[in-house]
Amino acid sequence: MADPATYRPKAGEIPQDPGVYRFRDPHRRVVYVGKAKNLRSRLNSYFANPQGLMPRTRAMVHTAASVEWTVVGSELEALQLEYTWIKEFNPRFNVMFRDDKSYPYLAVTLGEKYPRVQVMRGDRRKDTRYFGPFYPAKAIRETVDTLLRVFPVRTCSAGVFKRAERSGRPCLLGYIDKCSAPCVGRISPEDHRELAVQFCDFMSGQAGRFVRELEQKMSAAVAELDYESAARVRDDIAALKRVFERNTVVLSEDTDADVFALAEDELEAAVQVFHVRGGRIRGQRGWMVEKVEDMTTADLVEHLLQQVYGEGNSSNNRIPREVLVPQMPSNEDQMREWLYRLRGARVDIRVPQRGDKATLLGTVAQNAADSLRLHKSRRAGDITTRSAALQELQEALDLPMPLMRIECFDISHVQGTNVVASMVVVEDGLPRKSDYRRFSITGDAARDDTSSMYDVISRRFRNYLAESNPLDSLPGNGYTDDDGVSGPVPMEPKAPARQKFAYPPNLVVVDGGQPQVRAAARALADLGIDDVFVIGLAKRLEEVWLSEGDFPVILPRASEGLFLLQRIRDEAHRFALAYHRQKRGKSMTVSVLDEVPGLGPAKRSALLKHFGSVRKLKAASVEELQAVQGVGPALAATIRRHLAAGSGEGADREPVAAVNMATGEILDS
Repeated sequence: MADPATYRPKAGEIPQDPGVYRFRDPHRRVVYVGKAKNLRSRLNSYFANPQGLMPRTRAMVHTAASVEWTVVGSELEALQLEYTWIKEFNPRFNVMFRDDKSYPYLAVTLGEKYPRVQVMRGDRRKDTRYFGPFYPAKAIRETVDTLLRVFPVRTCSAGVFKRAERSGRPCLLGYIDKCSAPCVGRISPEDHRELAVQFCDFMSGQAGRFVRELEQKMSAAVAELDYESAARVRDDIAALKRVFERNTVVLSEDTDADVFALAEDELEAAVQVFHVRGGRIRGQRGWMVEKVEDMTTADLVEHLLQQVYGEGNSSNNRIPREVLVPQMPSNEDQMREWLYRLRGARVDIRVPQRGDKATLLGTVAQNAADSLRLHKSRRAGDITTRSAALQELQEALDLPMPLMRIECFDISHVQGTNVVASMVVVEDGLPRKSDYRRFSITGDAARDDTSSMYDVISRRFRNYLAESNPLDSLPGNGYTDDDGVSGPVPMEPKAPARQKFAYPPNLVVVDGGQPQVRAAARALADLGIDDVFVIGLAKRLEEVWLSEGDFPVILPRASEGLFLLQRIRDEAHRFALAYHRQKRGKSMTVSVLDEVPGLGPAKRSALLKHFGSVRKLKAASVEELQAVQGVGPALAATIRRHLAAGSGEGADREPVAAVNMATGEILDS
């Protein structure tokens, strides 16, 4: 890796003007492109203290071997040049939104002599109008089949078209009037192109115009008593209305907007957009982005708009009047100016705060969250991905054995109260929930996270040592399995109790940094265990800490091994938090009845229901207590004796009621 000091520009060389800069590696490949209002200030931040940079940025400056910059006249020009260079060089450290190619689009190939309507996926082609994307694909195919009744545009492939041209006979669609059959000359190229343009106009939201024209045509046919023609036009109108009504009305009819929303975590972000035209949702589109640099939501929105609208700037009609986003982009003024130049008209970028638009934004955000969750679950469920993740992790940590079993531990508490821990298990990259365990931590072990981690690791592996060889306690069995040496096999003992901790992991992962890792390693060393490797995953920077060394291991942001570690850590956190909330909930409600020996929850509830409050309960006699179902003479005497002692009869003390410690609410006074 290169030392940033070797290629740092000299003082005063960097101008203080707006511009765009590029970092290049030793092979002259561009690894990062960025823009700045002040080039000197921005670039000096990379070299002033490289060790103080965020891990991803630090990796970038050590990967690069040179930096170059270009001065531009304004921030708007910097925005445009940055986007151009990102598309040209595809730098590895820049945020890139990966379009989901599985979404189908409705395409009209206006660049051909006889335009064709088809459902397409993948990259866009020149001189082709796109509508959508649509989901599922069946929906758009049904739409096309319905529209061909009114706009019989060619849908066949080039091979089918040429074969019909040579034979002089149209295909089946030509015979059933769902194609105007330009292959056999039933319609001129000009008229067929006009049909294709009308098809595009309808899909662009001008359905009302065509419905009105057909209604006038139907009225004229009725006036001439041509009822057969009127019936055909009536069916055409019904077909157009069916297509038009499939799209849900979400906003007013004069609204043309793209509604964007993001769902993100430390490693990735999912983006969804609803395309609203004429107040109706015309399409949906999604992207996934890997966070290879530190960016705020505003920065992500800026790069998103750059890539969405910059990639198709020749089709200005793709940019609507309104762009609704979850957070205003960085350099919003320059972004508005840039979109204005692309569209040729004003573009309003804003964050909806209330009303139907805010509600729709919430729906898009829910789709983005679902998309992120689905993406992560698919990655976790793919066996090839799991194998690659385990292999990458083994190589990155330089472990001598495959990672067949990984255990992750997490501590959960609120300001040192109700301290608990969780242990989650992953075997062959998949969770093994039957082996999950949870721990309650009390006493000196609960004073801080390192003490808690030491306690939990000690308890888990102390149990492992106790359960690993249960036959050792049998005297004179003459059996050993050390180094695979065989010996006399003892008689099968009684079926042992279910072993919870006998299977040791290859790797222990703790949620935390260097202190937690060293506490876990110390616990293993104190137990004499030296064949289990320990690492920690620090949540803020996703650094992997080892038990030895002062510097963490930085895994690549796109590493499958890092994805695996993050999923295990998040699962351990979820499991620990669920137990902590359960334990905290039980401790929230306290009552003097809780300390009465032999009095369970059902009888406590029956007593409170019978007497109405603890105050009346304390005033009750033994005989009155026995009137409650399930309370006998002995228990009634115990309750009476306990309440009398607790209230300090003869002293001026107020009776203690059941209190919710979280809210202060008196529950049963």
